[in-house]
Amino acid sequence: MCLILKTAQENQYGRLLHSDRDPIPDVPAVYFVMPTEENIDRMCQDLRNQLYESYYLNFISAISRSKLEDIANAALAASAVTQVAKVFDQYLNFITLEDDMFVLCNQNKELVSYRAINRPDITDTEMETVMDTIVDSLFCFFVTLGAVPIIRCSRGTAAEMVAVKLDKKLRENLRDARNSLFTGDTLGAGQFSFQRPLLVLVDRNIDLATPLHHTWTYQALVHDVLDFHLNRVNLEESSGVENSPAGARPKRKNKKSYDLTPVDKFWQKHKGSPFPEVAESVQQELESYRAQEDEVKRLKSIMGLEGEDEGAISMLSDNTAKLTSAVSSLPELLEKKRLIDLHTNVATAVLEHIKARKLDVYFEYEEKIMSKTTLDKSLLDIISDPDAGTPEDKMRLFLIYYISTQQAPSEADLEQYKKALTDAGCNLNPLQYIKQWKAFTKMASAPASYGSTTTKPMGLLSRVMNTGSQFVMEGVKNLVLKQQNLPVTRILDNLMEMKSNPETDDYRYFDPKMLRGNDSSVPRNKNPFQEAIVFVVGGGNYIEYQNLVDYIKGKQGKHILYGCSELFNATQFIKQLSQLGQK
Repeated sequence: MCLILKTAQENQYGRLLHSDRDPIPDVPAVYFVMPTEENIDRMCQDLRNQLYESYYLNFISAISRSKLEDIANAALAASAVTQVAKVFDQYLNFITLEDDMFVLCNQNKELVSYRAINRPDITDTEMETVMDTIVDSLFCFFVTLGAVPIIRCSRGTAAEMVAVKLDKKLRENLRDARNSLFTGDTLGAGQFSFQRPLLVLVDRNIDLATPLHHTWTYQALVHDVLDFHLNRVNLEESSGVENSPAGARPKRKNKKSYDLTPVDKFWQKHKGSPFPEVAESVQQELESYRAQEDEVKRLKSIMGLEGEDEGAISMLSDNTAKLTSAVSSLPELLEKKRLIDLHTNVATAVLEHIKARKLDVYFEYEEKIMSKTTLDKSLLDIISDPDAGTPEDKMRLFLIYYISTQQAPSEADLEQYKKALTDAGCNLNPLQYIKQWKAFTKMASAPASYGSTTTKPMGLLSRVMNTGSQFVMEGVKNLVLKQQNLPVTRILDNLMEMKSNPETDDYRYFDPKMLRGNDSSVPRNKNPFQEAIVFVVGGGNYIEYQNLVDYIKGKQGKHILYGCSELFNATQFIKQLSQLGQK
């Protein structure tokens, strides 16, 4: 709900279930809750306390029969059976972050995390619970979509376990024609009503380099370096210096929150743009706003001049229409100013991180490693440079090198790298896990082709580095992205276009609408798909999402949705790797 209604609106229109609420016996109540034990108990308490006139119960995921009976018994005991007006299973156990992106509900994010799935000591029962949680959310997603997908997945991975369970759950629901959720008119049929979509289930372990990668596009950078969660970014803004008897000291930092939503036209247009383009666009928007503001002031000034000013009288008829138009557009102008201020603050905060940590250097160097391009600087030099990034930045860089290299470094070289990392203040636990992962994974190295960059010496930066610019970009490289498909995008392309490729030829094939399930890896349908959903089991990121968005731009008439069991940035991911490395 937080993505549909802002917090202020939620407080205006609704109340939290566990907050103290006074009885309002002449008002109906609409409940929108997860069917957890705690929530059911509180709802039963509300029935006993006769809080409302009638009750409309909406459960985010399907409620079990036993819990439904608990509510029925409570209603019976409270003589409130007739007051329970409606009970709905809404099948909404997922979060839509974008029109083409979703994640699982994060009631218990740790339960479906990369760490949880890849723990060496996980029991079969625990793994079943993790897989069931993911499958239940995916089932909700497809019920809402109103479509039964064709499922493809890699073999021998957690993604395969999800595929088997999801196929079974869809198949069982379709078999019960009377109660099937996929028959008749469905709310979500939409664009998927004429052709069934492809669901590609991929395991995070097919590509561990991308989640660690320093990025260069606006949305992914905001997620990487700022506190960005559920489309809200939280910033700490210093309010200057205050004088005190003890001397000057920085004022306490103010915390500000900004919602980056689909109604924000600037965000929608530039969230996938390279950062220098964003900085330039903010500056252009600011100049455009100032021009409009100056025009309104000029017209007001002319209209307010004394009558003997012949110039003003002759211009009166023309300017009256112009001023009326300008004043009528004032709300739009104020909204434009709000968005400019918002993105000036956000982009400035991002730029501070780029300059302080030399993130442009990291991004360019990692791109060269991942695309097997010749390196112009020693990896040890960057790790040993005290001015280049945080210890975490250095560890991310080295892990990408270690994952991407075909030939693992010798023990002597590895010890040298480990000493440099330790001297730089790095925690080596993530490396310990990646060493184990690389030793046991079937994939000896990451897929060969990730991407590449080129650098323009002039262009965007020369324009935003003028003295009037809000953004002093001096010293920051202007790196222009060259589109290359990341592993997840490449896998999708193979399967969506029905291409024969060793990377995906042995992917399993499931069709829940087939009367009998089979283990065939050969799809019956040889026609390319028009719609696809990519779901990453083990966690996803905005880098992959943006790569898929850029890929589909060149595919007219095709649509892609990106989903993941959790959405993490590099800091959160490396923390999970560190926890796995401790075991």
